[in-house]
Amino acid sequence: MQAILVAEDERPIADLIRLTLTGAGYTCVVAHDGAEAADLIEEQDFALAVLDIMLPQVDGYELLEYLQTTGTPAIFVTAKAAVADRVRGLRLGAEDYIVKPFAPAELVARVETVLRRTGRGNRVLTAFGVTLDPAARRVARGGAEIRLSPREYALLELLMRNRGVVLYRDVLFERVWGPDSESDMRTLDLHIRRLRMKLGWQKQIRTVFRVGYELLNEDDLPHGEDAP
Repeated sequence: MQAILVAEDERPIADLIRLTLTGAGYTCVVAHDGAEAADLIEEQDFALAVLDIMLPQVDGYELLEYLQTTGTPAIFVTAKAAVADRVRGLRLGAEDYIVKPFAPAELVARVETVLRRTGRGNRVLTAFGVTLDPAARRVARGGAEIRLSPREYALLELLMRNRGVVLYRDVLFERVWGPDSESDMRTLDLHIRRLRMKLGWQKQIRTVFRVGYELLNEDDLPHGEDAP
């Protein structure tokens, strides 16, 4: 999945947003002023932008205009709590409006909702000849469907959306089984083994000792270990 742009000049809040979204399995790019954010928007595509309104040099409203030319959805996260400010932000085209201080869990839920609503979370994903269609919840290779359990599917989607990124075991476990699950981490390891077997990905999903798992990029796969 494409990265999420975070434009926030208060570094502790920027760090909180980044850590919250990274912990939920997303990749973030942070800008600490509006001009830096505008440059980033010109240089790369983003799945979503999380914007403060009161930014130095270029404010959040101006950034929203830049983003609209690219079709990138945006969420305002701001201290401007007046109803008039919320109405203005939404009328200008923001997908959502969150007032500081916010609960990290709420931020993740709002981000997920916007990505689903705007179709940014439903792009077909491909890795090593395997395709995952989020809209149809279908995994296939060469047109032949690969049957996965709901949790195997959820694990695979997380790995494919964060390809090339090491995902912590506790993050994977919480995202797939939920924070209140009574299962243990051995359940995660078992599901990873089953995914490797079903997909023929013995080397493509890398184990990072005492940390977690990573779905490799093609260039990172050891020579001679191409997908079947």
